[in-house]
Formats: sequence, C-alpha cells, structure tokens
Amino acid sequence: MGGNELKYVTECIETGWVSSVGSYVDKFEQMSAEFAGTPYAVATSSGTTALHICLVLAGVTHDDMVIAPNITFIATLNSIKYTGASPILIDTDEKNWQMDLNLLEHFLKEETEQQNGACYHKKSGRRIPVLMPVHVLGNVVDMDRLMALAQQHNLVVIEDSTESLGSYYKGKHTGGFGLMGTFSYNGNKIITTGGGGMIVTHDAALAKKAKHLTTQAKSDPFEYMHDEIGYNYRLVNVAAAMGVAQMEQLPGFINRKKEIIGFYKKELEGVGDISFQEVSEEVNPNWWLPTIMTTKQKEVLKVLNDNKMQSRPFWVPMNQLPMFKDDIYIQNNDRSDFVYRHCLSIPCSTNITDAELQGVAGKIKSVFQS
Repeated sequence: MGGNELKYVTECIETGWVSSVGSYVDKFEQMSAEFAGTPYAVATSSGTTALHICLVLAGVTHDDMVIAPNITFIATLNSIKYTGASPILIDTDEKNWQMDLNLLEHFLKEETEQQNGACYHKKSGRRIPVLMPVHVLGNVVDMDRLMALAQQHNLVVIEDSTESLGSYYKGKHTGGFGLMGTFSYNGNKIITTGGGGMIVTHDAALAKKAKHLTTQAKSDPFEYMHDEIGYNYRLVNVAAAMGVAQMEQLPGFINRKKEIIGFYKKELEGVGDISFQEVSEEVNPNWWLPTIMTTKQKEVLKVLNDNKMQSRPFWVPMNQLPMFKDDIYIQNNDRSDFVYRHCLSIPCSTNITDAELQGVAGKIKSVFQS
C-alpha cells in the first residue's frame, strides 16, 4: 500500500462514489484488460464469483462435469459446484505442480466420446463442456498442448488464472488463451483490493453478458426490471480505486517477486533435499508464492512459524476433502498427495526486506544442519 491507494479512496469518499458505480471501476477494468492483452475485462466481487460467472456463461449446468486439477485452492471447485456440476479431478505433475497433461490426454481419449459436437463421459453419460486449468502459484502448463486437447475434444477452456497476474506463456499473458480467464485480488495476491476479481475475454458479447449478470441482470436503467437470474457480484468503486493504485505498482511488485525467488534459489541451492517448482523455458511466471519441496516439510514449517516467519503447507488435495471425495479422480500414484506432504510456501511479501529474507533462509538451513 505504498502508492496512490489513500488518495484514490479518499476521492471516492469525498465525492460519494463508493458503491458499485464510479469511474474507478471503469478504469480498473480498462487497466486489467490492457495488462492481460484482452479487449475486455469485467470486475467482480472476488475471483470465485468471476469463475462462477464464467461457468454460467459457458452454459455449465446441473449434472454437467468440469475438468480441473486436483491441486488448487478450493475456490476452483466451489465455483463448479455452484452450477450444480461436478468436477473431474486430474492429478498433478510432480515437477511443475500443474495439471498432468499426459493423464488428461489419456482420460479424454479413453473415457470420453463425442456426441453432436459435445464431449461426454462414457461411463456416466454426463456432458463435459469445460476444461478449467489453474496456473498454480503463477506457473503455467503447456498451453499449446492444453488448447489443442480442448479443441480436439470440443471443450471450452476457462482459465483460473487467479494466481498468475503477471505470468506469461510464450510472451502471451495468462487469461487470454481460453474463452475467458479470471484474476483474484484477495489480500494475499500479488495486488489486492481487499477482495475482488476480474473476468477477461476477447469476446465482446460475453463481456457484456458478464457485466449484466454480475449486476443483478437489471435490464432497464430506470425501472426495476430484470430479465433473468442475476448475481450481486459487482466490485465497488472504492475497492476499484485501490485496484487502480495497485495496478500502477504492479510492474515493481513483479520485479520484487523475481528478486525474492532468485534470492531463495541461490541461498537454498544444495541445502538438504530442497527443490523448487519446475518452470519451462516458455513460461515467464510472476512467482506469486515461492514454495519449496522437502521431506522435512513439517520441521521447516515449525521452525519458521515458531520464529514468526509465516509459512504454510500446500493446499490439501481436492480429492481428500469430504465434499469431493466421491468425484472422479484421474491419478498416477496420487502425486498430488506427495506434493501436498512435501511442499510449503515461505515468506515472500513484496515489502519483505533483504535482511528478513536472509533470516528466513538461515532458519531453513538450520533444519538441515541439526
């Protein structure tokens, strides 16, 4: 919060434009679209609501199925369940921690079929309209291969790019590959509006419909006329004002994230069995949340948190949560569980000092010296 946040929020308060209409909403959408390289962007109240609206716009409905990775934040799967659909979970790649495309390809080839230009699950007969990749921790899977698989099997791609603002694949920003993409501005993301999200797309009609649905589907500027079921998913102007100020600082934030990961990689090289997320040459990630893998995960977590250096284990795999344990899980030796039990995210705020980074690295090293 070192930029124009206070100035812009104060302007909202002084002018009275604090709710769901105001110039900062428009400006935040414009800046987001330009940064992502898409013509259109629609602000929402959260990344989760952005995902939900994207699924609604893609026609996902009750009894459908949506393909998603087994390692992700729960919002991905919650948004699927909101539509009445069920997830098909794909195990993770043990090296880059993204959806395993070999498993995805095998599943699509062996367990799905095409009927009238749509993809169906052979065993259950349920339709699979959407493939939802997640750019986990700001890394990016082979999008050329993923998009080719989607096209071959008549799947709409909705990118959960909520963690990847500032990440690129072959020079193209995440969120712009599929029919729609989403970003999140939760308090722990690379920029924040306290809470908020964004839908980006190349499709003008979809952007217009997204704006309509997120504003209660109100069809008349004067009368309280609504032409379908809508949602109160708007981002308020005062939050958007914060977003504009944060976007102004985003390039500096990304540079700092890269300095942080560079420091950790240098300092922790050769320390015990520590390894980092593998990133391909085609990917330029934002390094949102530096995360390490080690068999001493629990010991490192304890040392860091005992010393007030906030660190967290990886997300519990979705198939291990009670709400999703009965959903289809396509796996290869359950590598999701291995990643979960060996990974932890370490301190990486953009305002962390070099001295603090040195302290974190020192505490991690101490685990392997005992």
